[in-house]
Amino acid sequence: MATEKTDSPHAASDVDAAERSTATVLDQLGGVSGLISSTIPVIVFVVVNAAFGVTAAIVAALCTAALVAVVRLLRRDGLAPAVSGFLGVAICAFIAHRVGDAKGYFLLGIWTSLVYAGVLLASILVRWPLIGVAWNYVNGAGTQWRRNRRTLIAYDIATAFWALVFAGRYLAQSSLYDSGDTGWLAVARIGMGWPLTALAVVVTVLLVRRASLTSTDRNQPTQIS
Repeated sequence: MATEKTDSPHAASDVDAAERSTATVLDQLGGVSGLISSTIPVIVFVVVNAAFGVTAAIVAALCTAALVAVVRLLRRDGLAPAVSGFLGVAICAFIAHRVGDAKGYFLLGIWTSLVYAGVLLASILVRWPLIGVAWNYVNGAGTQWRRNRRTLIAYDIATAFWALVFAGRYLAQSSLYDSGDTGWLAVARIGMGWPLTALAVVVTVLLVRRASLTSTDRNQPTQIS
């Protein structure tokens, strides 16, 4: 007598769903145009600040952000990404103006990183890991994933990894903020931005795909001969 697992039609669909979700997540993060819109105003701000001071840097960053927004609209990247990108730069510029120091430009990103890390950790504690919530919302999968222990643990780990990314950003950049080094703040913001985000996306995809396949295997019927 032997047992053999039958092929499940859900295995391939789970992998396909993971790949579709990966593309969706990357699109939501802005893709290449998002990278450009988030880095160019920062570079312009730091360079102009070093040469002409904080007021000129604020004006230059706002003009650059407006130009990038127009280009994204002409490229049909969507109204929301273009507007949100410009508003983000505008808020950072306003804070820098109020603080009266170029380093204030980075204050919003520093504190939002801390908030994100806290919210992600809290979601794990209440057993609603945000990465799981977001991933299954994109797939329209509802909340069934919470009933599978392996899947829930995978989302816990993925959410914890994202929390670690945001916590790392906060710790590194808040330290540079206290030292007043605007140039290195810009380097840290860019270097700890897309590279770490891309790594977190990869880790999330691997964990979710593994959890989906494991869950499928455990639920497959057996055939006795």
